Amino acid sequence: MYKRIFALTLLLVLVGLVIANVIQDRVMNNTSEEDAVLVDDGSMGQGAAIAPAESVGVEPGEPAPDFELETLEGDSFRLSDLQGKKVILNFWYSWCPPCIEEMPEIQEFYNDYQDEVEVVAVNMTKHENQLSDVGDFMEENEHTFTVLLDKDDNLSDPYVVYAAPTTYFIGTDGIVQQPRRIGPMDYEFMEKMVQEMD
Repeated sequence: MYKRIFALTLLLVLVGLVIANVIQDRVMNNTSEEDAVLVDDGSMGQGAAIAPAESVGVEPGEPAPDFELETLEGDSFRLSDLQGKKVILNFWYSWCPPCIEEMPEIQEFYNDYQDEVEVVAVNMTKHENQLSDVGDFMEENEHTFTVLLDKDDNLSDPYVVYAAPTTYFIGTDGIVQQPRRIGPMDYEFMEKMVQEMD
């Protein structure tokens, strides 16, 4: 008698597991392979994720969406004013560990290449605890490249910024010339990207 009850209980548990796996597979397959892309953030060689195709951002060969934002110093800045220069456009937050990791590398690169390349770091200010954190971070770390404040999160949609840091490489013609980078960069990576740009 007990053997039958045990066997029936075990059978019900197994059937429940099969049903749960089928439901999970159906949920996972709601996003078909045609509607998804593989996103590799390139950070520390770890992992990748499946994301909707519309999350790939501005692709190489497409014009970089123009914008106007305020600098950390309160001046007006327009991306199109940099036409004729190579641009590294970086999106970041002051509390983001990978952003903090790459900032010294960006500064070193900027020190060496500022005559050839403009580094523009767009702070996603809406995600900061307070506005003063941005200036404090830049001052404490002696970073001197251009910092813009996206106070209303206006650039997240056109540039498809869903993780920080996210970086675009824009040529002298205002066209994105390299694939978007999600994750921290080092000096050598930036140097390689810029050398391959017009």
